[in-house]
Order: sequence, then structure tokens, then C-alpha cells
Amino acid sequence: MSTYLTLKVPILSLDIKRPVYDLEGNVIEEIELPPVFTVPVRVDLIRRAFLSAFTARLQPKGRDPMAGKRTSARSFGVGLGLARIPRERQLGRGRFVVSTVGGRRAFPPTPLKRLHEEINKKERKIAIMSALAATASKYFVERRGHAVIPEKPPVIVVDDIVNIQYTRDLKEVLKKLKLWDDVVRAQEGTKIRAGKGKMRGRRYKTPVSLLIIAHDTSKLLLAGRNLPGVDIVTPQQLSILHLAPGGVPGRLTVYTRTALQILNERFPVKII
Repeated sequence: MSTYLTLKVPILSLDIKRPVYDLEGNVIEEIELPPVFTVPVRVDLIRRAFLSAFTARLQPKGRDPMAGKRTSARSFGVGLGLARIPRERQLGRGRFVVSTVGGRRAFPPTPLKRLHEEINKKERKIAIMSALAATASKYFVERRGHAVIPEKPPVIVVDDIVNIQYTRDLKEVLKKLKLWDDVVRAQEGTKIRAGKGKMRGRRYKTPVSLLIIAHDTSKLLLAGRNLPGVDIVTPQQLSILHLAPGGVPGRLTVYTRTALQILNERFPVKII
């Protein structure tokens, strides 16, 4: 059961039938998407929810309150033709004040600064629902720049995909589903980061590729963890960071049948 209240929203589209593919890429049946995929896409709320989730992960950074102040420097006084700033004995080099080389910083970063942009629970829920609906819209998937644009996104596969444990097997399935080109796009788009981040464990920047939402990821994670740009999550772990990286909705997404049922329970919608 969902921990939130059931929302009543106007529907976005009545075209909610999608094909279900087997692991060979063949259509075996056609099902209707849950009502959550028919809600209007609120790009403004999606962006707010993304910023809230993104800033929640930032680590506060600050300076030592005594930085630049640990000195015995004192002013030499008047009558010497020198500015009356604290100076080191013998050397006469300025210290402590902001306007000198070797002095303290004027406005150093403080760990008390509020970095987290908060958002209401209902707004966050509507944002996730909107991002889910955007994965079923060809318009939004095209705008994200994926190399593969399904005729009727998202791609729904049988539950047998969760039993795949090896990368070579998952690669073959993605090729048969005609989704592998998007993984290649992410691999070819991997670039070396500009700036000091290269020295801090984030040397490469990789474009975002497929999102696979499966009801069981114990084996599938082993198969997909080395594929560039591919994320594999369960419906319970799903967040706005997965559905709309950078705050841009329309990620190319693969669902299992059971995952759709779980999402329907997590995000109940009454069509009005």
C-alpha cells in the first residue's frame, strides 16, 4: 500500500496500450499501462524535485573559524609611514586582516549554509508521477537525446529478464530489443572531466543511458553494473534522480511486468 493519499488528477492521454516483449525481442501480448502513466507532465515540479533530491546529497563545507587568525602579529603603531595593520615582528609582513597577502578570508564558506532545497511530500510525489508519465511519451524521450526512440515508449519486457546474471547475456537481450545503440552512445560520449575533479575520484563524465526498473535486481545488477550509463533499480528504490537526471524528464526506460504492478500500487491514481 502507498504511504501517501491517492491523488485525483486529469488524464494526459487515453493511448495507454503497450506491447510486451520477450527476451528474443518478439511481441507476445499487449497490455494497458497503469493510470499513473496518464498524468500531466509537470516539468516545473520535476525540476524542483530533482534539485531537492540532488542538494540533499551535498556535504556541507566550511572553514576553520580560526583560519588566518593564528598569529602574534601586532600593529607597529603610527609615525613610521606604514599602514596600521597587524604585522609580523622582524619581517613586517601583514597578517590577520582581509586586505593583506597571508591574511584571513573575508567571507569563507560556512557549514551553516542551507544547501538543501526542500519540497513538500505531495509535490515530490506528483513530480515522480509526472516523470513516470514522461517515460511513456515519445516527445519527451526524443528531447533527452537518446539514440533509440521506441515507437511507443516505454519498453515492457517479461519478468524472465531478472534471471540474467552475465553482462554478455544482457547485451544480447538489449540488442534484440534494439536498445543497445543507446548504451554505445553513452560509451562513446564518455569524456574526461575539466577541472580539479579529475584528482578527486570523478575523472570521467558519462552520459545517461537506459533505466531498467525490475522487481528483482539481485542478479540483474551483476549483469548491468559495467554497462556505461545504465541504471538498474527496483520500483521501491525509484526516485526522481533515476527518472529525470539533471531535472530533464523523458529517460529511455525498460519495465518488467511485475514492476508496473508494483508502481501501480505505490502510485495509485483515480482518473477523473
